[in-house]
This record gives sequence, structure tokens and C-alpha cells, in this order.
Amino acid sequence: MFALRRQLGSRYYQTPILYRTTGQFSVKVLFTTSEAYPLIKTGGLADVSGALPTALRKLKADVRILIPGYPQVLKNVKNLAPLTVLHFIPQVGTVNLLQGEMPDSDTPVYVIKHPALYERDGGPYLDAMGQNWVDNPLRFGVLSHVAAVLSSGFSPLTWKPDVVHCNDWQSGLTPAIMKFFSTEHAKAVFSIHNLAYQGNFADIWVGLLGLPPQSFQPEGVEFYGDLSFLKAGIVYADSIITVSPNYAREIQTPAYAYGMDGLLRAQSAKLHGILNGIDDQQWNPQLDRHLIHSYDHAHLAGKLANKRALQQQLGLDMNTEGPLLAVVSRMAHQKGLDIVLDAASALLQDGAQLAILGSGDPGLEREFTKLAKDHPGRVSIVTGYNETLSHQIMAGADIFLMPSRFEPCGLNQMYGLAYGTPPVVRRTGGLADSVSDTDISTVKGASALKKGISTGFVFDLATTEDFLICVRRAMTLFQDKQAWHQLQQNGMKQELSWTHSAKQYMAIYRKLIKP
Repeated sequence: MFALRRQLGSRYYQTPILYRTTGQFSVKVLFTTSEAYPLIKTGGLADVSGALPTALRKLKADVRILIPGYPQVLKNVKNLAPLTVLHFIPQVGTVNLLQGEMPDSDTPVYVIKHPALYERDGGPYLDAMGQNWVDNPLRFGVLSHVAAVLSSGFSPLTWKPDVVHCNDWQSGLTPAIMKFFSTEHAKAVFSIHNLAYQGNFADIWVGLLGLPPQSFQPEGVEFYGDLSFLKAGIVYADSIITVSPNYAREIQTPAYAYGMDGLLRAQSAKLHGILNGIDDQQWNPQLDRHLIHSYDHAHLAGKLANKRALQQQLGLDMNTEGPLLAVVSRMAHQKGLDIVLDAASALLQDGAQLAILGSGDPGLEREFTKLAKDHPGRVSIVTGYNETLSHQIMAGADIFLMPSRFEPCGLNQMYGLAYGTPPVVRRTGGLADSVSDTDISTVKGASALKKGISTGFVFDLATTEDFLICVRRAMTLFQDKQAWHQLQQNGMKQELSWTHSAKQYMAIYRKLIKP
């Protein structure tokens, strides 16, 4: 694409319709992502991509989202209209660029329209059978190329970003394209939301995606013989951000780095950990439109009403005295749900109920379904994605279970805090950064609870035994209503919004672009 940069100029685009800008903004950011809520969502990346740009705009950053034109995106973007046409994109030649706004805010959205690449049945990454799209390297190579063009001096738009903020492997090639073809107009920031997903593809894609042969080396985009989108982002970005301080430390060790620990240690000078926030308009029990009853930390009776409504909806016994434990998660080994399965019989014998929402590993789905069948009225499972039910479970449950083997940040434990549903988490990644353990058996622990420090329950080893001990500590405290209400209030009073985190992102942007 850029090998013949002299061909670009006026041939590169058609006359665009442009957003008007004002002098109020301090930094311009192109936020490049493969999903963003409420346009389309498969996981936490969508929540971040939906909420962080809004928080940054409140700090006077001119943030614009760039996203592929999946059918859901084309349907949900507000005021969608043609913007321009981009040429010389490897393998596809031409793509249309549309403009619109997020449906719940005035955040501008640029949408890449290419029906053959993005307008398909299935999800952003998987087909209707749950298999990776075979042309994913092309689909997200195009996303990366478009981001590089719009962040360059060759962009057809008069609006040119100071920073292109790429997210996960799907836009990881962007910094490499900018580097190799000398298109740097903007600085490149690369966020790692989950290092386990690396976007590694056969080396033939190096040439197919327009990268020069010299890029394919150990100091470049090559990773054990493959082209790695993730490694490209890490190597060539001006700044790397992970989604929690603890995860930034963990991924520099072999246990969490999936072979990239040496690379990340070498890049540590530009590596930062910023804990995610939550959208406190979407995830707020006072405002939540999904709930039967609203409530806050000073009026917890509404939470009990939500518990009754949830039990009725899920076919659980109407028992408000025993604890209702909840899981909302992808069903994957990473999430430790096999540990929940192993502990389930003991927890049910202790008087707990269990509500599960999620999908993923077919074996885990079958085992949870069997558990629910064997314990009617005590266990409920709903497979699939259900945004409304996830809110209702968070409000109606008493204790939230999140025994992840690793967790870059995690948002569900923060939702639990905000909804007065103390989480049980493993001490890893962002879980360790966001949940403070409760143990009133010691003077120090009892003092921490009273001072508002304790917010949940934390265990160390990814074993059934450690998990079970921790959940039982939570269930014991649940019977002490005064202490439990204190714990709920501690979590609900935490500052969980994006405001503090957005300020840290702004500081990094400003440092990169300062003269």
C-alpha cells in the first residue's frame, strides 16, 4: 500500500464529508478497536471501547472510534453516512469509510464498510459454527491498514489524530505499518487486554498484507515462525498499556506471558499498567433500566427485592436467607469454572444456591447443565450472551464468583462491588488490584472492614480447596447481617468509574505528543 506512496496524493480518496472541530480539544485520538459496546460485544474489550472514549472526551480529548462494519455496527451506529473512499488497501483495493456517532453519546465513529470482509453471519471473530474466520488476518489487517492511513500525513481527512490508540491483536499491525512506511503523523499506543490472544498467522501473510520482508525477523513481527499481530503492536508502538498494574508485572514473567516475557521485559520502559474502570451510567443500581428495583448503598432493601425477582425468573427456590452465588463468564479454563464445578456439591450442601450465565467450552456447558438438572430449584444455568440478565444477576445475587487462573483486569468483579455483591476472586491481575480481602477473624481484618478497606474475598491458589475455603468465609460473613451490610457498602462506595483511569491515559498521550 505505501510502497508506492508517491501514487497516493489526490488519487487516494474521494472528497470526504468532514466533522467540524473546535478549539476545545487538547489531544486528538483515533481509538481503533474490533468491538465496542453497545455497537457489538463479545467481551470486556467492548466495554472498555464503549466507555473509555466517552471518559476521555469529558477530559477534552477529541476521541473518534474506528471499527469494522459488521452488520450489528451498521445497524446500531447513529446518523451513519458516507465519509470517504480509501484505495490501495492490500488484497481488497478499496474500502468505504462511513461516519456516525455512538448510539448513547456524541462520540464520533468511523466505520469500515467492506461487505465481503465484515457483513457475515456469525460474530466478529468466529463463524456461525464457532470457528475462527479463515481470513481473520486479512479482515484485521485491513483494520490495521485503515488506522495507519487515517493516522498518517496521507489521510484524506482534514482531522488527523495526534495519537492512534490500538487495542489487542486485531489492530496490532498498525504501529508496524506506520513505522515501515514512514507514515508517522501520530504516535502509536497499544493496549493489551489479554496477552493470551496473539493473532499469530502463517508467514505468507507478511507479503499478502503489504509488510516488507525485513519486518519478518525476531526483532520485528516474527514469532516462532509466524506473523504475530500482537508482537507487532508491542515492538513498534510508542507506548504499551495493560489493563491493570498487576497484570503489567505478571506478563513479564514466564507463567503469564505465553512466550513473550523476554520481549515485554525488553520493552518495559514503555509499558504501563492502568486499571480499567466501569461505565457508571450503564452499571449503576440506582439507574439500571434492567432491574426490577433500583437501590444504592444507603437503601439496600431494593437489592433483596431483586434477589426475589431473580429467583423467580430462574426457577430457584424462594429462599432469601441462604446465599445466592453467581457466575457471569465465558466458560473457559482461564476463568476457573472447572473449580466452581468441583466445589459446587459442597457449596450446595452448605445451603447455597448457584446461578450461572455464560457460554464457551461445550464440556463445561454440559457439566453445568447436568448440575442444574440434578439440583432443581438450587442451580440455574442460562447459556449464551444476555446483557439484561447479566445486570439482573449482578443485582440479585449475594456473592459473585470469579476464580480466574489469570485475569488481565476483569470488569465483572467491579460490577459486583458496584451492586453490593461482594466478589470472591483469585489474587491475580486486575482482580488483585480491585478487590481487598475481608477477614474479621483478626483485629487488623476487623478494623479494615470498619474503615471501608475490605471489599470482597481473595484466595491465592487455583485449587478447589483454596476456592472452597474462601467461599465459605464469605458465606459465614453473610450470616452476620451487620458486617455484611458494611462490606456491601464498602464496595459500593468505591470510585470505580473511568475518571481516574482516563486521566492516566491522558497523561501518557500528552507525554508522547509534547514537543
